[in-house]
Amino acid sequence: MTTIQQGSGSVVRRILLGSQLRKLRESRGISREDAGYSIRASESKISRMELGRVSFKERDVADLLTLYGIDDEGERKALLRLARDANAAGWWHDYGDVLFNWFQTYVGLEEAASLIRTYEMQFVPGLLQTEEYAHAVNIQYRPNASKEEVERRVGMRMRRQKLLVDENAPRLWAVLDEAALRRPIGGRDVMRGQVEKLIEATENPNVVLQIMPFRFGGHAAQGGAFTLLRFPEADLPDVVYLEQLTGALYLDKRDDVDEYANAMERLCVDSMSPERSLKLLRSIRDEL
Repeated sequence: MTTIQQGSGSVVRRILLGSQLRKLRESRGISREDAGYSIRASESKISRMELGRVSFKERDVADLLTLYGIDDEGERKALLRLARDANAAGWWHDYGDVLFNWFQTYVGLEEAASLIRTYEMQFVPGLLQTEEYAHAVNIQYRPNASKEEVERRVGMRMRRQKLLVDENAPRLWAVLDEAALRRPIGGRDVMRGQVEKLIEATENPNVVLQIMPFRFGGHAAQGGAFTLLRFPEADLPDVVYLEQLTGALYLDKRDDVDEYANAMERLCVDSMSPERSLKLLRSIRDEL
């Protein structure tokens, strides 16, 4: 059984439980079709369960464990408890009225990550935004949204930032394109406050911030922004998150993840060091 750290999100628990069920099924030589028949479900339902993409019914998990020959009471209780925990709603579900379904998955993964490495081209990463900056970004992104909706979105983003001061806070390693710092989101005062917050963030031992300067020219991540998430659970692979205008991609195939990991490594080598990045931030703040 995998040991799950305190605070792991429900998304991660679903993925871990699905992985455990897949290993048990394969070790017994049982097909997805036969497993689905045992719980009155389709083969595709078993596939979605094993990928952690759907919620779990305890009865279904219990029936599958019986089919897979899991008689040990301790092992059964542990997996059934994991099924219950996987169905628990995270705090972000309170923002379901303004939170895109595809982004809920990301927040759950972010909550459980031990390392978050991100590259941003257009905006300051959400975990490092000021309230005023987040407000300006949301207004530009959804100009027809009501004031209440914008405030809810901003409030949700501010709530996400508590992650960086939690007891089990992940390490955040952010590479920020200089363009995001020069783009006057919200005006001069908003940008000054945002740059000041980035300077303060560098004092957090869990935060590493680097800037990719204009003068470098082309670089390893010209394809766009991406985030690489790593988890403390050994059974959970790294995940690459790619956000699009109306959705997102989640990549966990080893070859895909390795490509992005290599791109991130080259970005970190080619970008300004954290010390030089801090000097540039102070220079930009003084210019505003």
